[in-house]
Amino acid sequence: MVPTEAAGRRLDQWIGSQLPDVSRVRVQQLIEQEKILVNGHPPKASLRLRGGEKIEIIGSVALPPLKAFAEDIPLEVVYEDESIVVVNKPAGMAVHAGAGKDQAGSKGTLVNALLHRFAQLSEIGGELRPGIVHRLDKATSGLMVVAKTDAAHRRLADQFSRREIKKTYIALVHGWISPEKGTAATPISRDLRRRERMTTRRAHGREAITHWKTLNKIDGPYGRFSLLEVTIETGRTHQIRVHLSSTGHPVAGDTLYGAPRELKSREGEQESAELGRNFLHAAAIQLKHPVKDTPLSFKLPIPAELAHFLHKIGGK
Repeated sequence: MVPTEAAGRRLDQWIGSQLPDVSRVRVQQLIEQEKILVNGHPPKASLRLRGGEKIEIIGSVALPPLKAFAEDIPLEVVYEDESIVVVNKPAGMAVHAGAGKDQAGSKGTLVNALLHRFAQLSEIGGELRPGIVHRLDKATSGLMVVAKTDAAHRRLADQFSRREIKKTYIALVHGWISPEKGTAATPISRDLRRRERMTTRRAHGREAITHWKTLNKIDGPYGRFSLLEVTIETGRTHQIRVHLSSTGHPVAGDTLYGAPRELKSREGEQESAELGRNFLHAAAIQLKHPVKDTPLSFKLPIPAELAHFLHKIGGK
């Protein structure tokens, strides 16, 4: 029911204010598709409320099927054969478009780059995620294995489910983490208040296990940091980021989980340090070839922007 104090407001604006996790564009689409009723009838988005109306949301937006498309985007290929591809995904590149995006919002993805580069990719992931067996967050860089064939996809997925594929990450976190070598095993679930986040604070989350080992403790002009080697036994959304943040040591640059956007020098200098991405890099991966069953191992150094930031804050 619309309260009297909302009188005079546009319908779409008021509904958007009541649904903080839903964009105004999505509200307008709901109205256009007659999924919102006012006093039992489909309204116009520009309707001015009087107060006392009964608002009903009777469905969700029906979006056209989204299909990935080829784009000529630079792609660093680390390894390739007839069954798999190993690539170095840069930070800032989404692996694939989200299900809620329209075609215009699905540009610049790793999948699009793969479709331009390779004639064949596994179809198990569907038209939105061809070849994709596992993912990295958009702001995370590093090694990803992509399946060219359905057979390779199934066998790689089986290795992941059996926890036979070993992935190692390099992370820089704020503060000196204690203990220097430890494990976080709290379950992870969606944050109900901020849907873009995950959390360890809800009961009945999904199992998640993260191990870390301190490689270097930094005490420089921008404060204290710990450079970590991180391994995971599970692959939950934002797992490393949310687990490290839950210890009080968020990943540098990860403003979603509590890291500051900009670092000020504690020595009184005017210069600041800003990373512009998460200091999280998938540096190594070990697996068995999905067809030949031979062991494969790949390793990459941290990218130049992370090395520069590390040097600037006093790391080696």
